[in-house]
Amino acid sequence: MPPPPPPPPPFPSLDAFYLHLLRACTSLRHAAAVHAHIARAHPAASLFLRNTLLAAYCRLGGPLPARRLLDEMPRRNAVSFNLLIDAYSREGLAPLSLETLARARRAGVGVDRFSYAAALAACSRAGHLRAGRAVHALAVLDGLSSGVFVSNSLVSMYSKCGEMGEARRVFDVAEERDDVSWNSLVSGYVRAGAREEMVRVFAMMRRGGMGLNSFALGSVIKCCSGRGDGTMDIAEAVHGCVIKAGLDSDVFLVSAMIDMYAKKGALVEAAALFRSVQEPNVVMFNTMIAGFCRTETVIGKEVASEALTLYSEVQSRGMQPTEFTFSSVLRACNLAGYLEFGKQIHGQVIKYTFQEDDFIGSVLIDLYFNSGCMEDGFRCFRSSPKHDIVTWTAMVSGCVQNELHEKALSLFHESLGAGLKPDLFTISSVMNACASLAVARAGEQIQCFATKSGFDRFTVMGNSCVHMYARSGDVDAATRRFQEMESHDVVSWSAVISCHAQHGCARDALHFFDEMVDAKVVPNEITFLGVLTACSHGGLVDEGLRYYETMNKDYGLSPTIKHCTCVVDLLGRAGRLADAEAFISNSIFHADPVIWRSLLASCRIHRDLERGQLVANRIMELEPTSSASYVILYNMYLDAGELSLASKTRDLMKQRGVKKEPGLSWIELKCGVHSFVAGDKSHPESSAIYTKLEEMLSRIEKLATTDTEISKREQNLMNCHSEKLAVALGMIHLPQSAPIRVMKNLRVCRDCHSTMKLISKSENREIILRDPIRFHHFRDGSCSCADYW
Repeated sequence: MPPPPPPPPPFPSLDAFYLHLLRACTSLRHAAAVHAHIARAHPAASLFLRNTLLAAYCRLGGPLPARRLLDEMPRRNAVSFNLLIDAYSREGLAPLSLETLARARRAGVGVDRFSYAAALAACSRAGHLRAGRAVHALAVLDGLSSGVFVSNSLVSMYSKCGEMGEARRVFDVAEERDDVSWNSLVSGYVRAGAREEMVRVFAMMRRGGMGLNSFALGSVIKCCSGRGDGTMDIAEAVHGCVIKAGLDSDVFLVSAMIDMYAKKGALVEAAALFRSVQEPNVVMFNTMIAGFCRTETVIGKEVASEALTLYSEVQSRGMQPTEFTFSSVLRACNLAGYLEFGKQIHGQVIKYTFQEDDFIGSVLIDLYFNSGCMEDGFRCFRSSPKHDIVTWTAMVSGCVQNELHEKALSLFHESLGAGLKPDLFTISSVMNACASLAVARAGEQIQCFATKSGFDRFTVMGNSCVHMYARSGDVDAATRRFQEMESHDVVSWSAVISCHAQHGCARDALHFFDEMVDAKVVPNEITFLGVLTACSHGGLVDEGLRYYETMNKDYGLSPTIKHCTCVVDLLGRAGRLADAEAFISNSIFHADPVIWRSLLASCRIHRDLERGQLVANRIMELEPTSSASYVILYNMYLDAGELSLASKTRDLMKQRGVKKEPGLSWIELKCGVHSFVAGDKSHPESSAIYTKLEEMLSRIEKLATTDTEISKREQNLMNCHSEKLAVALGMIHLPQSAPIRVMKNLRVCRDCHSTMKLISKSENREIILRDPIRFHHFRDGSCSCADYW
């Protein structure tokens, strides 16, 4: 006879059946359906089953139905409350989590270590230090604080709330420690930036024989990634620990170490570590490519080529590039000026459908704007489906960089209209646009916006305000804003020094430099440029030469072409033309036309026609198409009465196709910014402007003198130069007490300079005129430049 069939498997118990169903639930709706079935079929369900249902609600993100279920349960234990405490904690509802803990203690169900761990986690996530201390006190009362599980939670809570002293005390008095204890303390010191304490704890951990894992080593590596002094030895020691622990093949740790070496500028070590990995993944490639593009690293063609080579290797290995791959390699193209490579990468971005990534979009905008391809940059911006503040900031800063300042302001207003909240970098870029346009009223509005947004406390914002007011001609406002700043960096000091230098306040500029040195702030090249400019404009020859020597001798700064040009200008102002020429001849910049042009301007001022002709010929050999040298030479001949030579110079410009940049002046009034060119009659108030100008010129006619025989036609042209038209408009609209601030893109001519002095006296008005070289403050018939500019 055949053997009897095996008995059927036993029917699963009720709890096991529902447990299977609840584990399969993927939404709150499914859990609610199972709950309804249990309530109808088994109203006297066990505590285990009810806790299982409670766990399902908590797992699926439903603390509210879980709370209702807990309230309805006829019996509850510590597990019931722990589930809800943890659910509130994970949802970021710390007050409700702590309330549930208190409720459990009142219910007398016997709260355990899991209850306190969940409550402390809620305090950690919310940063509620005071509540965390209260939970700590309750754990002590219940005799649970010394256990390793709760003590680890306390260390984590205190470290995440920034109280490393408390975290260390809990760690030290703990009766028992495990790997989690040490890792929590190490990561806490890393988070607090306490590198030395982190190293000590890590050394104690090693001496105590604790095993190293990727979490602990990853925290230490992160701390070593800064550029602080002395961290290279620590980084290499940690690298050795990774190898000894047999974790040198861990993808996470290797990527972290590559990033660590790259951030410290040790690209050779980073590359060697990268090449030691047999099968690097795309994360390692991304880390290495990004390492070549650090701002701390000196980016050159060779470094950028390495980044592009790595990207090619990613493709040859058949790996799928990520958004981080593209953003890093595009940054390499941007920093090295590889526009064509960047365009090819842009095509790859479109191929892999990453064109909607905001960060990649902003890097592409930077690439095109930095290369002067404005239309391509605008096209990238318009094609992006969504614009965040990073993209808008890239657009604004790109416009400022390419001197599209009015467009930058327009984009800023558009971003506000789109409901976006500008960040610090956006506002700083807009302030730079206001500074370049010298529109103080718009700059004041941006400053008010920054104050309301809480950005005014940042040093970079204060620096932008100082620069804006200085460029707008308000040296007093720039000084006040500097004094209101809580902290000053080298940019702050350089800005206020340059401000006073450009406005002819030489002694004030040097006073600020002395204060900077007393404040232990190390000056840089920009600082010394401001100091030398101040000495030049103030006629302080000996001081200027001393500062020039100090620059290299005491601070190790190599003079640039701008510093040397200031020295030439310094000597030239004092009439030491031969010394200035000798300085140029002995300089490494003797072949640069800029430095010779400064000497040519001095020759014109001191009427050294012979030397001026030789210098002009030298400049025209070096730079035959620059109009500035021809204009200076033409004016020098005109001042000397050599009209025929002046005419020949003008003819030479025509023969060589050299065109003088048209002069443009502008003034800011309540109704906006008004710009003029010579003889401009396009302004709506043109008739009133010319009438006012004629009135002012007629009043100063008796005071004016003419040194050269200028034709009637040329005199008429000078009388309608752009700066004179702007001043006339200011006279019409501005009150008597308000200074008239006019900006010009070219140097002011001698006739306009003399006219402004006379107008300031006859009209009893202060006129501030900015040209590319400096500010001219006209008061009572004199100018701050002492007629040398």
